Amino acid sequence: MRIGIPKEIKEGENRVSLSPACVRSLVESGHTVLVELDAGRESGFTNEEYLKAGALLVSAEEAWGSDLVVKVKEPLETEYRFFRKNMILFTFLHLAANRRLTDALLEKEVTAIAYETLKLPDGTLPLLIPMSEIAGRVAIQHAARILERNHGGRGILLGGLPGVEPARVAIVGGGTVGTNALKMALGLGADLTVFDICLKKLRLLDDLFGGKIKTIMANPYTIEERISSFDLLIGAVLKPGGKSPKVISKEMIEKMRPGSVVMDISIDQGGCIETIDQPTTHDNPTFIKSGIIHYAVANIPAAVPRTATYALTNATFYWINLLANHGLMAIKYDPAIKTAINTIRGELTCRAVAEAFSMPWSPIEKFL
Repeated sequence: MRIGIPKEIKEGENRVSLSPACVRSLVESGHTVLVELDAGRESGFTNEEYLKAGALLVSAEEAWGSDLVVKVKEPLETEYRFFRKNMILFTFLHLAANRRLTDALLEKEVTAIAYETLKLPDGTLPLLIPMSEIAGRVAIQHAARILERNHGGRGILLGGLPGVEPARVAIVGGGTVGTNALKMALGLGADLTVFDICLKKLRLLDDLFGGKIKTIMANPYTIEERISSFDLLIGAVLKPGGKSPKVISKEMIEKMRPGSVVMDISIDQGGCIETIDQPTTHDNPTFIKSGIIHYAVANIPAAVPRTATYALTNATFYWINLLANHGLMAIKYDPAIKTAINTIRGELTCRAVAEAFSMPWSPIEKFL
């Protein structure tokens, strides 16, 4: 099979979808890997490394002309021209927040397979987990800087000092992002509260952190009652494949003190904070509304592209190899791939995306 690795063109996106090591494995299995010139540069992988691994260095058009195109982030509108019938596209798609991309994939009858909706029988999301781990950890690093006065914050050291209380941090959503944010913030000494709608998850977090964090059942009342006391609030609410619910209202945000920080880590799925309606970028990550600093970068892991590329390819390579060897017949070898197919033959097969846009959808079994 011909496997294409285009260079990522989203603003601030520095990752690449395959490392030279993964390329070598595919080439040794008899596949042709077409890597766009300089695709790995921002992740620290040179063109020479890809050539040594057996790849062909090509233009963007040639990479997109492959049977299987593997990316990191969703295609931008300038890339829609490369779409064609029966092409397999494997990447983060986040279609529930992007009607134009959804329509383009359907119109061109692309078989679009989304990292973020691939679900194992135990309910875990193996391709979303590593990037969520990074997003949670990097968010705390960024938040610590944004809270500094020269960045517009309240001038608070996240962990405080002996005799000086630490920053008060709230995390809404105790999943992978939230758990990793808790790990980083606790290590820095912050005063931590986590909200979640799942009591079982709150019990697990309480055990994991040995009672060193406060766990609160999430609902509008409990969040609104406490929100004015927080210096930093992180929204990390996930609805797999679907649009994130707005759980933090404008009225809640307006109760926070000027110079406080809110971060929406759900923004690539539409966002969970009402005062944030558009993603920000690594070059211009924040804006101020109602005196509160808002952060909504949609591709946080791109800030640490080398780590993120290794982490992503560790998780994706099994599936890439399966698709390369068997195409869509890979479903016979691992049925979990069915959960990741969002569009095929001009029809939508992801129910959560269909619900986000009130569109019809068909079960994937119809096409198998």
